Amino acid sequence: MQASAARWLAQWARPRAVEALPVRLDRRRVYVLPTRFGLFYAALVFTMALGALNYNNNPALLLALLLGATAMASLIFAHLQLSGLRVDAVSADPVFAGERLQVHVALSARDARRRDGLRLDALDASTFVPPLPPEGSAVAELLLDTRQRGWHDIGRLRVSTTQPLGLARAWSWVWPSPLLVYPAPEVQGPPLPEGGNTGQHARLNPAGDDVHHLRGYRPGDAPRTIAWKPSARRDTLLVREYEQPVGVEVSLAWDALGALPYEQRIRRLAHWVEQAERTDRRYRLTLPGQPALGPSHGPAHRHLCLRALALMPHADAAR
Repeated sequence: MQASAARWLAQWARPRAVEALPVRLDRRRVYVLPTRFGLFYAALVFTMALGALNYNNNPALLLALLLGATAMASLIFAHLQLSGLRVDAVSADPVFAGERLQVHVALSARDARRRDGLRLDALDASTFVPPLPPEGSAVAELLLDTRQRGWHDIGRLRVSTTQPLGLARAWSWVWPSPLLVYPAPEVQGPPLPEGGNTGQHARLNPAGDDVHHLRGYRPGDAPRTIAWKPSARRDTLLVREYEQPVGVEVSLAWDALGALPYEQRIRRLAHWVEQAERTDRRYRLTLPGQPALGPSHGPAHRHLCLRALALMPHADAAR
């Protein structure tokens, strides 16, 4: 019953849709209500005031009024802890489906108030924000479970505090954009397809084994690469350029996996992308309805390929 009421009330809170960051929490977005301890405190102060009035006890009445004023100041202070706070960014490095997503939430303040005891809640995860100094910034981390590939909507992020006395809880909502989750690679998948061409070519690599040619010395070249004998003969410093054999480009084609179920094709291609990166192979990914990606390799190309696989329509929508 309480959870249902909380969800119903949350539907009317701001914001009601995904919003662009950064966002400044102004007074219209901050909500304040007493905690359970605050309700008990209010009942206690009311009882004290009622007894003081009944027995005409001025010191007791003064104490009750002082405690009530303290509670009111606590409400205002809790509100000020959030008012003016900025949520600058919510980001995370993509992970594979089934892994935990490490979400980084960057907050900052542009006023002279120090903020302590801020808490972040999203889905089933929660964490505390490091103390925020005046005109300072802080980054908090949330660990969220992932279950499927694609855009992972973390929903509304709640920033709250019960400072300074725990009598009231002030909170505000932020609704960041969804975060990307890669498809889970196939476990113990087959090796990379070689196709009909299994030749090799070589490319320059400082860590290679075979000498490719000699060139003039440039500032910053490692001393071990200097060819001392040829340099002595020509009376100028020469540097060895090495080469390393590299496998030919690999073609990762969606149509070549027609015998596999839809989602297993995606996991197989994700497995091959990871395997190609581990073996330093150039690869091209071909998906239906999209231009071919590559051939290339490296972190940027890996991200483009895994992103394209993650955003493939789900099996029901693709039919």
